[in-house]
Amino acid sequence: MISITNLSYYLGSRALYENASLHIKPNQKIGLIGLNGTGKSTLLRIINGEYQPDGGIISKAGDVSIGFLNQDLLSYQTDDSILSVAMQAFARQNELQIKIDELLHKMETDYTDDLVDKLGRAQEEFDALDGYTIQSRAEEILEGLGFSTDDLHRPLKLFSGGWRMRVMLAKLLLEKPSLLMLDEPTNHLDLPSIQWVEKYVQNYEGSVIVVSHDREFVDNVVDTIVEVSGAKLNYYAGDYSYYMEEKALRNEIQKGAFENQQAKIRQTERFIERFKAKASKAKQAQSRVKQLERMELVDDVIDSNARVNFKFNFSQQPGRHILHLDDISKAYGEKRILTHSTARLERGDKVALIGANGRGKSTLLRIISGSEPIDGERVLGYNVSFSFYAQHQLESLRVEDSMLDELKQANPTKSDGELRGVLGCFLFSGDDVFKKIKVLSGGEKSRVALAKVLLSQANFLLLDEPTNHLDMQSVNILIQALQQYEGTYVVVSHDRYFVSQIANKIWYIEDEQIKEYPGTYDEYEWWQEERKAQGIGPSKQPADNSKMQPATSPTPTTNGQPTNGKATNGKPSDDERKEWQKTLKNLNRQAQESETKIAQLEERKKWLEVELANPATYGDDKLMQAKNDEYRHVTAQINQLQDEWELAMLEAEEWEKKLA
Repeated sequence: MISITNLSYYLGSRALYENASLHIKPNQKIGLIGLNGTGKSTLLRIINGEYQPDGGIISKAGDVSIGFLNQDLLSYQTDDSILSVAMQAFARQNELQIKIDELLHKMETDYTDDLVDKLGRAQEEFDALDGYTIQSRAEEILEGLGFSTDDLHRPLKLFSGGWRMRVMLAKLLLEKPSLLMLDEPTNHLDLPSIQWVEKYVQNYEGSVIVVSHDREFVDNVVDTIVEVSGAKLNYYAGDYSYYMEEKALRNEIQKGAFENQQAKIRQTERFIERFKAKASKAKQAQSRVKQLERMELVDDVIDSNARVNFKFNFSQQPGRHILHLDDISKAYGEKRILTHSTARLERGDKVALIGANGRGKSTLLRIISGSEPIDGERVLGYNVSFSFYAQHQLESLRVEDSMLDELKQANPTKSDGELRGVLGCFLFSGDDVFKKIKVLSGGEKSRVALAKVLLSQANFLLLDEPTNHLDMQSVNILIQALQQYEGTYVVVSHDRYFVSQIANKIWYIEDEQIKEYPGTYDEYEWWQEERKAQGIGPSKQPADNSKMQPATSPTPTTNGQPTNGKATNGKPSDDERKEWQKTLKNLNRQAQESETKIAQLEERKKWLEVELANPATYGDDKLMQAKNDEYRHVTAQINQLQDEWELAMLEAEEWEKKLA
């Protein structure tokens, strides 16, 4: 569909791309990844024709159409309603609708055969283009992206930049280009909208290229990863999780090849040094010199997974109770956010505040910080000091200061060396630390602001969408930093992978109450699916039920019907006990069979790992691909069998309890 061959593109003397190649196939879903500044957005603009390459060939099939969602669209404003803007995607249908309206108006006074014929042809084409469904399709997509029915007829200019971006995304999806390019599409979406876009892209009939820091979104929508690294485009046939495994494997192989080559070089250099002066060996020594000159060098592996080791020092240790919110109510006019709600934070709580936009998450953060007026009581605990990170606070960075100066302001007790170490953890090295804030990109400013928050010596952190504008490596650094943080924090984020790594409690706002799930995000998601399956929604949830407990293990059944282990007299009958014992025996047998298969597959996996490290294997592309495919297949089988084993053991445990 689109072929890029030997692409070169330079920024001054720096090569963003040098002899890089990429082939985009029909219906392919590509995740374009790489560090900030490596040229991901630039590549999209080259494909879109906005930038001209310095070298190489870009070939496109004649019928290829391209749709490009980028951050520049945030500035678009108009008096037209958001429904009208979205429906601009249907250019031909809109032309025909205007023509049909004009013809119908003329026919009120001039009912000639010519007009009837023109109207018939226009209506026929309009119908063939599904013109009668375009409004309902536009409404469906806009509402899927979080707009209410009442919003659809409001002017676009009344919405914030993030909501305007959603309208432009809706317009793009309605256009259905053969190649859809999405640059950070999740930045301005809440969790329900992200999940909606995820499903839409999964089922999209064209090709897609996604640039996103949201690891789970990328994992769920792509079938190919293209990594921008070293001015090249490196191809991985799989999702992001596969890329991580495959890259580790490739790095291991490359590291071995590099070390072997270095050993050979050292050995050859010692031979040359030893025998170059001897007449009998001079010819051989010269031959070795030429051999070294012709040798194609293997690059050493550059570890892009930065490791963070912060030492957090609190200026004072807080008491056990961090925050009490008692009988809190908050409303904006007729829109009620909270009504007589209560919440508690204890020392060491790591809370993720999640949910759809408009529910009041950022408002709740401001209530916690004390900057939002409320009805009710907010009580901060003993010795609690907090630091607040939000996107608008990037503007508070002093533009004429260097990064180092900004961090000194946050923690004057740290030495320059310690502050440079912190900046190094956030991917700023060497003379970068002396750059002024005004020359930094949005992502770089975010990293500086986050470093300031973490250095602030606060024992309580409030973080509002901290992963926006960060690349995946920077998100990983933030995860590591928060995992090492011994204080308390509340984080608002729509990044599911990030939340799953840093939270031990989940807060959400439902029925104008602050609700809490006392577990991880993965457990919370499972619990929510169970609620949906049982038909439990917000309207059925008691308003005072602010503390939700994890769902319990499933109740044993007989022939698919719950028995709770009891006959009608309150005790199981002999027949029921025999049936239960039979079920328990089958479950134990299934678990044993799974264990045996897992052991066999683990042996095969170890053998494959040895084979993949064998030079004879990685020197043969076809053999390497075959071994890689088998390795992935075996790993997937092991994971599936382990899940089956765990489920069988859990069910067996329940039956054993009933039989006891």
